[in-house]
Amino acid sequence: MAASALPPAWQHAPILDGRHVHLEPLSMEHVDGLAAARDDAALDDLWFTHLPERDGVAAYVESALRMQADAQALPFAVRDADGVVVGSTRYYGLDAPVPKLLIGYTWYTPRVQRSGLNTEAKLLLLAHAFEAMGCISVGFETSSHNTRSRAAIARLGAKQDGILRNHKRHADGSPRDTVAFSIIDSEWSQVKRNLQDKLQAHQEQANG
Repeated sequence: MAASALPPAWQHAPILDGRHVHLEPLSMEHVDGLAAARDDAALDDLWFTHLPERDGVAAYVESALRMQADAQALPFAVRDADGVVVGSTRYYGLDAPVPKLLIGYTWYTPRVQRSGLNTEAKLLLLAHAFEAMGCISVGFETSSHNTRSRAAIARLGAKQDGILRNHKRHADGSPRDTVAFSIIDSEWSQVKRNLQDKLQAHQEQANG
């Protein structure tokens, strides 16, 4: 399916602005910024995530843009409050007739991890999915080995739906058990309040 066959709100990644984060449609112009964000040895141990190789950022972006052209994904570049590219995320598994999608392929340079940036990014992405795209379900999937990601998804307020055994393969070729989570439309208002409270707590902590 071509992207043009999707409803208008599903054809292009939007620009999403917050206090801590700015998300914009991914393009080849982001390659240098993403390469700088990726160039941290601490990320090399995350073999179970959708990370680009250090010398493979251009190919990673090209792959994401092919997914967009095939109506499979809407990828974003992520900037911090200073406008520096710090990582990437995307909507994928697009299913407009339901409508539902997944949020994933998320990675950030270590200096912004566990900050208000990711909380606000998820708030913006979820709000757009439920309120602008009309989704009745937003899902998250992660490797069973990625305990940090599993905990972070649960903290959003997502519910674990199950574990898909030998669902796919990790980048190194090993079989991956995928842990599936979701938030449905009837839960969104409570999840939204929870994320807003978390952001307020981040701000209060930053202000001392």
